[in-house]
Amino acid sequence: MNKRDFIKRIALVGLTAPAFTRLDGLLAAVENRSSIELATDEDFWAKIRAAYKLKPDYINLESGFYCIQPEETLENFIRHVREVNYHGSYYMRNLRLENKQRITAKLAEMADCSADELVITRNTTESLDTIIGGVDWEPGDEAVLANQDYGAMRSMFELVERRYGVVRKVIDVPMLPQSDQEIVDTYAAAITPKTRLLMVCHIINITGHILPIRKICDMAHSKGVDVLVDGAHAFGHFEFSIEDLHCDYYGTSLHKWLSAPLGAGFLYVKKSNFSKIWPMFASPKDSDDITRLNHTGTHPAHTDLAIANAIEFHNRIGGERKEARLRYLQNYWTDQAREMDHVTLFTPKERHRSCGIANAGIKGMESSEMAKKLMDEHGIFAVSINTGGVNGCRISPNVFTSIDELDTLVSALKSMG
Repeated sequence: MNKRDFIKRIALVGLTAPAFTRLDGLLAAVENRSSIELATDEDFWAKIRAAYKLKPDYINLESGFYCIQPEETLENFIRHVREVNYHGSYYMRNLRLENKQRITAKLAEMADCSADELVITRNTTESLDTIIGGVDWEPGDEAVLANQDYGAMRSMFELVERRYGVVRKVIDVPMLPQSDQEIVDTYAAAITPKTRLLMVCHIINITGHILPIRKICDMAHSKGVDVLVDGAHAFGHFEFSIEDLHCDYYGTSLHKWLSAPLGAGFLYVKKSNFSKIWPMFASPKDSDDITRLNHTGTHPAHTDLAIANAIEFHNRIGGERKEARLRYLQNYWTDQAREMDHVTLFTPKERHRSCGIANAGIKGMESSEMAKKLMDEHGIFAVSINTGGVNGCRISPNVFTSIDELDTLVSALKSMG
C-alpha cells in the first residue's frame, strides 16, 4: 500500500466510529409518527434516557451549563483520544486538517450555512469575544447590548470600552413582551448614527426567552449596523437556519445542547465581514480565510472528532423530535407552576417564545435559598440566577429527563408556598 492510499484509508479514523445499534430499531418504529405526538410518548423517551448514564444522587435539571454526553458519544470520544495518541504527530501533521474540514462541513450543513463561513472554536465566549475584540473600534463608537446578556460578553464590551473608548448602550429586553415588535423597538431605540455593532441573544440563557432574531437583524441592517448573535443555548436545542437569521456573526457552544465534549463551539462569520475583524492571535492566513480568526495553535483534535459523533446522535433522534420533547417538558412543569400564586415565572408563556429552558422564582425568597432547598430537601440540582431582573432558578431539562422527575419539581415548588 502506498503512502497516499494509507493516508486515505485512515484519514477518516475519527469519522467512522463503531455503530451503536440499540436505538436503531426504536427510531425505525417511530419514523412515521409526528414529532408533536411523539413528544408525549413516555415509553419512547424512557428508551432514549437509557442511552445516558445518569447519576442517581440527584435529579439533574441543569443542562444549560453542560449537557452530558450519551454513552455512545462518550465512548467514541474516548476512542478518539486513544486513536490520536496512537498515531501521535503523524495524525496531527497528516490527518488532522482534513478531518477538521469534514467536521466543519457537517456543522455547516446542520447550521445551514457555507462551510467556509464557519470555524470550530472552544466555546461561545471565545467565538463572540473574537468579534467584540476584533472590531476596528474608534473612540466614540457605540455598541448595543442587553443587561440580560451573558456576563462574559458584557465584560468583553467593558474591556473594549476601557481600551478603545467604545460607548456601551445597554438595554433591558422586555421580559414578557406583547409582540415581537416590542422587542425590536427596544433595540432600535438604542441605535444612533455612531452604533457599530449590536449583540443579541438568540435565546436568553437566564430565562429561556427566544428572541425574534431575523426581525432584529433586518432592523439593524436598515440602520447600517452589524449584528452579533449569542447562540450558546440555541444550537442543538431547537431547529433554525443561520442563513434565515440574516445575522453577520453567530457564536455557539457545542457542549451544551448538542452534547458534544467540553471545549467545542463554533463561530459563523458572513463572508463579506471577514476582512472587518482583527484576529485575536496573529495568523499567516489570508483575510478571505475564516480560519485566520481562530489561529490558536495546537489543540485537542480528539474533541473535534467527537463533534461528528454528537451530530450523528442528534440526527438519529431528529432535531424536530428533540425540540418538540424539550418544549413539552418545559410547558409540562411551567403550566402547573403558573397556577401557583407564590411562584413567579420569568419566561414568556407563549409557546413560540421558549423551548426547553425556563426560570421560576419564589416570591419573597432569594434564588440562592431556593436552589439550596431544591437540592437539600428534594434532591433537585438547578442553578440560581439573580441578575438582569431575574431572581429564580433556571430549569433546563434534557431528553433524558422523565415526567416523574418534573413531578418532583412541581411538588417541590408547591411546598415552598
